[in-house]
Amino acid sequence: MIDVTLENFEAEVIAASMTQPVLVDFWATWCGPCKVIGPILEKLEADYAGRFKLVKIDSDQEQQLAAAFGIRSIPTVILLVNGQPVDGFMGALPEGQIRQFLDKHLPEAALEEEELPVEEEPQDAGAQLEKLQHAVATDPSDDDARFEYVKALLLAGRADDAKTAFAPVASKAGVSRKLDALQRVIEANDFAASQGPAAQVIAGFDSKIGANKRDFEARFGRARVLAAQRRWTDAMDELLEILMRDKSWNEDAARKAYIAILEVIEPAKPKVADGQIPPDDPTVATYRRRLSSVVLS
Repeated sequence: MIDVTLENFEAEVIAASMTQPVLVDFWATWCGPCKVIGPILEKLEADYAGRFKLVKIDSDQEQQLAAAFGIRSIPTVILLVNGQPVDGFMGALPEGQIRQFLDKHLPEAALEEEELPVEEEPQDAGAQLEKLQHAVATDPSDDDARFEYVKALLLAGRADDAKTAFAPVASKAGVSRKLDALQRVIEANDFAASQGPAAQVIAGFDSKIGANKRDFEARFGRARVLAAQRRWTDAMDELLEILMRDKSWNEDAARKAYIAILEVIEPAKPKVADGQIPPDDPTVATYRRRLSSVVLS
């Protein structure tokens, strides 16, 4: 649990929520219900073992932050993901109801396995795809397995197969960050396919950008074509160019596309021995930092 003020709000809440859901507890020293819910939230943070980060904001001491979130009564608890509030509740709810609230929004906990190896033997791409395809066929309702399968197809350049495999869960994209990411990359593939030869299309966008560096439609189109070519870092570099000039352009389209690429290219975490923390992929970690530095600047 971290006490947040105006000075550390950007780092501890906004930036942190880009990689981990952040639960914000607005409280005050005189508030009786706050003293009831506070220990429950701290217990749940420990129980959920890293699935979310808990921070507390004293609404009396940090009135500017309380006003920014429209706090009218306390305790009020708000969950942020990717820099945006996604849900919240007021009052000292019982632990069971808070668990239900968290379980609606938090990523699934990793399954524990007996005799966990330090690291799995790497599989070749074909064997991994076959394994994921089998998992989806065995349990079509397993959205996590389907996410990994569609993601693997996209990374392999099998855009049509990815689109077909994604179709059964397309309607859930609006309520799932991971499925939304897949949909955005699939839409980028469709856009690129509709434009013609990639080299000519990129040259056309380059010409427009050369004439007007704030031609965000051209930059966004160029990024989508690059993503369809699996030139992931080039695509994110182009999206950063938009964000550096207009962070909220087109209802956050550039930031959302950037985050979608990160979701798709981030490798599955390797299994490690108890007490060890799996390392972050260096490319993903670098581009997460670059996004945070631009968005928070």
